[in-house]
Amino acid sequence: MNMKTLIKHGYIIDPASGLEGKYDILIENGRISEIRENLRTTASVVIEAENCYVMPGFIDLHTHLRDPGFTEKETLTTGSEAAAAGGFTTICAMPNTKPVMDTPEKLLELQRRAMDEAIVNVIQLGAITMGQQGRELADIEGMAKAGCPAVSEDGKSVMDEKLYEKAMRIAAANRIGIFAHCEDINLVKGGVMNKDSVSERMGLPGISNEVEDRIVERDIGLAERTGAKLHLCHCSTEKSVDLIRQAKSRGVRVTAEVCPHHFTLTTEDIPGDDANYKMNPPIRTKLDVEALKEGLKEGVIDAIATDHAPHTAKEKSGSMRTAPFGIVGLETALGLAMTELVEPGVLTPSQLASRMSLTPARILGIDRGSLEIGKIADIVIFDPKFEYTIRAEATCSRGKNSPFIGRKVRGRVMNTLVAGRIVYRSQW
Repeated sequence: MNMKTLIKHGYIIDPASGLEGKYDILIENGRISEIRENLRTTASVVIEAENCYVMPGFIDLHTHLRDPGFTEKETLTTGSEAAAAGGFTTICAMPNTKPVMDTPEKLLELQRRAMDEAIVNVIQLGAITMGQQGRELADIEGMAKAGCPAVSEDGKSVMDEKLYEKAMRIAAANRIGIFAHCEDINLVKGGVMNKDSVSERMGLPGISNEVEDRIVERDIGLAERTGAKLHLCHCSTEKSVDLIRQAKSRGVRVTAEVCPHHFTLTTEDIPGDDANYKMNPPIRTKLDVEALKEGLKEGVIDAIATDHAPHTAKEKSGSMRTAPFGIVGLETALGLAMTELVEPGVLTPSQLASRMSLTPARILGIDRGSLEIGKIADIVIFDPKFEYTIRAEATCSRGKNSPFIGRKVRGRVMNTLVAGRIVYRSQW
């Protein structure tokens, strides 16, 4: 049966083809079949997209689904529902689950479950070391053969440099990426927020920029030596941006992401000992925020990712000293990016589509991130002028741990389509 969906009167933005303008899109059997003005055809589903942007579905390089092992925080189902509500059609699940995703068999089982339980595309990443213990390499080659596009020790760095170099060489030989969490554990010393005058005033232990910068520099050097494809997760410091800029100028195969909380908030925004402001790496200073924005504008920073990290209300109800790191981000990313980047002119709408869809697809090496004829119809439709207040009760994620609750933003997802099927429709 030939299923047809017609998207009418939307403003199409497709960085892959350079197409931008008001067009209709016809979808047949999950793929884009026609794009033109005022398409005259019948379709079983018609979506009115007047005053909306129509872009390739967003791709999140950095999501914590907590499944298996921590399903009180999130599940494949609830996490994918949150993704769809945020306009994400593909998400990369980090391996720090219980058990850790450190074998081909575990990855394949998770991917099988995701086909049944998730409403968006879930790409499960594998761990670099067994159990993420940093002592013995996981079967990186086996996971690559199982279809894993990258491995990561996210949540920590592999501190054994010789072991990490070996992992990079195996990843390079198998043409998959290394997603790096850059944190020198020897320098953290119990820190819970950025080390500056604010942490001193609050009497809370701080995390210096050097904690990130030192490992960014080390990992870039290893990638340069091994030829590995290095992707730097959740960059937060001015020096990180400079190091990436220099590495790219030397031809190092390095890409990087920044999260909305790191280009939106500074330590001056932290109202007190509130664990909803505790994330790793921490919120930094205005100087760092401006460097991150400039890096995004230049393309030194390649992608916007969420580091979606749900926790229970009980876990986040205490002091920053004892609460876990992390905030939710799938459902707030677009509004923050539109409000903090597009409206002030840091990024154009086309650059936003590139940073949130096309470039992440290229980093992963997947055939997504495009609205070209014949491509799979993973699409987000959103109203760029829709102003609303972020509310905990309106979110799909099990986690409500966010410093952005009560914040006004612009840019509301109206519809999300995965392979032409509507998986989210706004109730606003």
